[in-house]
Order: sequence, then structure tokens, then C-alpha cells
Amino acid sequence: MGAGVAAFGLVVRTIASGHLRKDRELATTGPYARTRNPLYLGSAFLAIGFAIAGHSWWAGSLVLVYFAVFYYAVMRNEERDLRARFGIIFDEYAARVPLFLPNFFDGGHVPRADTAPDKAFSWEQYRRNREYKALIGTIAALAIVWLRMWLQRRYGY
Repeated sequence: MGAGVAAFGLVVRTIASGHLRKDRELATTGPYARTRNPLYLGSAFLAIGFAIAGHSWWAGSLVLVYFAVFYYAVMRNEERDLRARFGIIFDEYAARVPLFLPNFFDGGHVPRADTAPDKAFSWEQYRRNREYKALIGTIAALAIVWLRMWLQRRYGY
């Protein structure tokens, strides 16, 4: 079950990274139309998935506290940078799109016609953002979790 949750997080990160053109334009399409931080949302699902797979309430609680404290501060810091860089365009976007938890109950963010990036998901952008590293890391971590579970069943530790 934890691997499924982690895989969902990886999918969220993959889709988000295919829409993100770092340091070039404000990402407002794809998952960025529903949440301002889909990469962090995907990371949260990855972490929750690994906590579930690890069968540890203690580790899961620690991860939750870490995300609540660290990622909130990071998101607010990045928001200041985006506001300084994009000004009113970012303010309009931030007024319609929630910081972290996605909003599925309205039409999502619709960029202004004069600033709308006509960008669909791009595998090239995914590679440019090096998001494949998250895939490799997830596969490696799931292999370690599987090995731990196999050793516990086989040898009882």
C-alpha cells in the first residue's frame, strides 16, 4: 500500500516537473493551476508512502512534523522570491490557487491572455529539471524497504 501512495507522489512530481520552466516563467499550467506547490505535494505523498511501507507510526509522525515545519517555511520563502520576480502576475495567481492542498472544486487558475504560457507537459522539461532522479531514488528506496521486509520474514529481524 505504501508503494502505491509513493508511486502516486512520483506521478504528481513527474507531471509538475514537465510544466515547470525554472527561472524562466511562472508555472501556472497543469498541476500548478490547482496548487502552487505540486512538487512538494508529490514529495509529501512520497514520504507518506514510505512511512506506510516502513510500518512505523513514529517515523511517519516525524516526517509529518518535518514537512509541516520545513516545507511551509520553504514555500513561503519561494513565494517571496516569485512575488519579487513576477509582481502582480504572481499576486493574481496566488489569490486563486492554494499554497499546498489542491483545489479541485473550481475551474483552476486561468492565466491572463497576455501572460499565458501555452505549454503542455514536456518530457524534455522533465529531463531538464532532472526529475528522473526522484524516480531512481524512489525505486532504490522501495528496493530497500522490500529487502527489509524480506529479511524480516526470512530471518525474523
